[in-house]
Amino acid sequence: MLGRPAAKGWSFMTERANVAGNGGFIRRLYAWFTARASSPHAWWILAVMSFAEASFFPIPPDVMVLPMMLANRKRAFAIGAWCTLWSVMGGMLGYAIGALFWKTFGVWLIGVLHIPLSEVEALRARYAAHAYFIAVQGLTPVPYKLVTISAGLANVPFAAFMLYSAITRSLRFIVLEGTLVYLFGDKAREILERYLEVALVVFLILVVLGFVLLRYM
Repeated sequence: MLGRPAAKGWSFMTERANVAGNGGFIRRLYAWFTARASSPHAWWILAVMSFAEASFFPIPPDVMVLPMMLANRKRAFAIGAWCTLWSVMGGMLGYAIGALFWKTFGVWLIGVLHIPLSEVEALRARYAAHAYFIAVQGLTPVPYKLVTISAGLANVPFAAFMLYSAITRSLRFIVLEGTLVYLFGDKAREILERYLEVALVVFLILVVLGFVLLRYM
């Protein structure tokens, strides 16, 4: 299951990476992730990224998920499921940071990530009152580590946390991204590579909007 992607995907994505590598920083970064997506260790790189992003790592796994799906769209749902599994597992560490290690490690980590403590407190209060918001905000560009740590800090029942995490991560990586790539893979690739810088700006805007909604919802 976790072996080298199909040869066609390897050749195609490597060629795309070489072309993209001739551009600016954003395209070189895209080329780097594209090359990793076509490597023999892609599945394990994705597992590490998904686990770490749910608890402490700043880069979302989408930057690895999408190139992997585009390299082999027939396995889009399997890739989405693999990402979901490790994201939920990493969410357990995030939950533990909030529930057990907040004062000794969590406050420091939030500072390193430049996340205002007021945002954590806002989520903590919301999850303490309505734990199901985890399933909603896990779909937004709000960093998932912020969701998992805040859930632990709010002492959300662990079983409920795991359920909502599985739901929200499955909807994002399997249902949304997996379906879009499976149905529109070639077209999605063309649009992404043509408007890569615009796509990044839109994503950053969504992140900002996510924090705005977090504060005023």
